[in-house]
Amino acid sequence: MPKAFLIDTTRCTACRGCQIACKEWHDLPAVPTKQRGSHQNPPDLNPCNLKIVRFHEHLDKDGRVMWNFFPDQCRHCQQPPCVAMADMAVPGSMFKDKKTGAILITDKFKDMEKIDVETVVASCPYNIPRYDAKTKMLTKCDMCIDRVQAGLEPMCVKTCPTGCMAFGEREEMLALAHKRLEEAKKSFPKACLVDEEEVNVFYVLAEEPEHYYAYASFG
Repeated sequence: MPKAFLIDTTRCTACRGCQIACKEWHDLPAVPTKQRGSHQNPPDLNPCNLKIVRFHEHLDKDGRVMWNFFPDQCRHCQQPPCVAMADMAVPGSMFKDKKTGAILITDKFKDMEKIDVETVVASCPYNIPRYDAKTKMLTKCDMCIDRVQAGLEPMCVKTCPTGCMAFGEREEMLALAHKRLEEAKKSFPKACLVDEEEVNVFYVLAEEPEHYYAYASFG
């Protein structure tokens, strides 16, 4: 059975524990950054940050600042366009794991003469993959496939201190997502669940999607 994440943004405090845990598990180096007037850091996904917590601000109808947090990562799509594009060029360069549903990248992706990297990256509706020129590999969340195959949770889920994140069988996570949504609506009347049919990372949002970076920019 395919696996899925549930990310309940109404419980996210932007501690960024998931972001750091991801880097540590994948043994990724630090990235030099600078203060840009935002608590979000680094400013975007990159080959050394496969998951980041995005910050998005807006004013409500009363002029109050609303601050929404969004742990951004690969959605492990049901029908991944990135896999289709890469596989047309070099079969086996990207694939969807049949057991977990994880979208994975293999060393065959290094065959740059046959793969149009920009086209593969642009095919993602969520603007997730990043190309690492040093390794000649595409990078993104791999669902901590080594942990999952060993019966463990992805590192970001294990680290989350608020219960914002959960991981398990897709149908179980979908049922939990709807339960969380009903709970969230008691405090957040505009709460919604997005893209549940298309992806294996379910997001419960406290407000309309346009008030979150990923959907305001790429939805």
